[in-house]
Amino acid sequence: MPARSRTHRARTQESPLSRIITTALPAHGHVSPLLAISADLAARGHEVVFLGGARFAPAAERAGVRFAALPAEADWDDRDLDASFPGRADLPPGPARIAFDVQHVFLDPIPYQYRALLALLEDFPADAVIADAFVQGALPLALSRPRAERPALIGVGISPSMLPSVDTAPFGPGVPPLPGEEGRARMRELREEADRRGEPLQRYAEKVFAGVGVRLPEGPRGRAQVAVPDVFLQLTVPGFEYPRSDAPASYRLIGALPGNVDEDRPLPEWWDEVTDGGRPVVAVTQGTLANDDLGELVAPTVGALAERDVLVVAATARPDGPRALAELLGGSLPDNVRAAGYVPFDRLLPHTDVLVSNGGYGGVQAALRYGVPLVVAGASEDKPEVAARVQWAGVGLDLCTGRPAPEAVGRAVERVLGDGRFRERARALGAEFAEYRPFDTIAELVESLGRGDG
Repeated sequence: MPARSRTHRARTQESPLSRIITTALPAHGHVSPLLAISADLAARGHEVVFLGGARFAPAAERAGVRFAALPAEADWDDRDLDASFPGRADLPPGPARIAFDVQHVFLDPIPYQYRALLALLEDFPADAVIADAFVQGALPLALSRPRAERPALIGVGISPSMLPSVDTAPFGPGVPPLPGEEGRARMRELREEADRRGEPLQRYAEKVFAGVGVRLPEGPRGRAQVAVPDVFLQLTVPGFEYPRSDAPASYRLIGALPGNVDEDRPLPEWWDEVTDGGRPVVAVTQGTLANDDLGELVAPTVGALAERDVLVVAATARPDGPRALAELLGGSLPDNVRAAGYVPFDRLLPHTDVLVSNGGYGGVQAALRYGVPLVVAGASEDKPEVAARVQWAGVGLDLCTGRPAPEAVGRAVERVLGDGRFRERARALGAEFAEYRPFDTIAELVESLGRGDG
């Protein structure tokens, strides 16, 4: 059952407030949830410093928290990883590029992240460090000294859970668990194969951690990222995450962070068509970053649905998106398509019948909070894992590609619209999300540290 907390007023009257460091990789999808947590804790009266990429200093200020910059060696621009990491662009998408990213994007910055945290702690002796799970430079805080001699370390899972388990396949390709003993045997084969392939990276990781004076604990590859923190908070619900019979007691699913309903932004002039209920609404997006090529998913979706009795809302997340989309389609948009650079999703989703998505974790869970079923087509980063969970949970379909044919999108949307079981299951998952109060759960944990309970 989800954790419950008493009111903030009662909590702060009985315990001292805490000093908190929050930190995330310098990427929008990592920073946003950690800054949302930071802002909530600051609003409750805690003193918070956010350690992050230099370009996010204004966002930290808007969140009402102090900002500390990661060193240049641990800072990069997620909007153009190829420019930040020479040689990356020469590798085709797939295992070679994933291995490159693990080594250079996630492992190489560890010493610089760790030293930045130590320096910040000298100036700001925090009660707790709340770290994006990908900031592995936080792990040496817990590996180097006993709990009584350091701040508590709280990990936050902002992507599908990477915790290895006897019940699951290795993280990455998007293989859902299989039932029964035969399924477990197949999962074991896949993990053993992945461990063999990943052995050079594992040795590299051990060398990096040894370089800062700590040793990774024994166990399956990747477990330390989740098991080393004193508490690990996965931002989802059981209905959207594979069960793990061997998960550590410190691993908790606490629900997804709520979005912000942006009432101040002007709505498109065609907004009444979205809300009038005249025909089903199908929204499509490639997210806020992977939208350089709208031909990957937005254009195929628009093309597939052009002649159908639905209203298609193309959220391009770029100022020139409507024009770029029209050019891809021969100069104009179909009559049943409305395109925008920005659409407030927390206002759009309550009126949406199906969301076609490239599999961003936050966006998919936002749709599920509103009971919206999905069609997902994603091939990069963690998107295959998100897409696999959509189909496993029964809330939509996984197209198993990042660039689907229009015909495949059309068939999938038609099936999700026509089969009420997808909507029924999505609404059930939405009700499950509503049972959780992740900000309260985090605040209660932090405030227990202020009483010395952590």
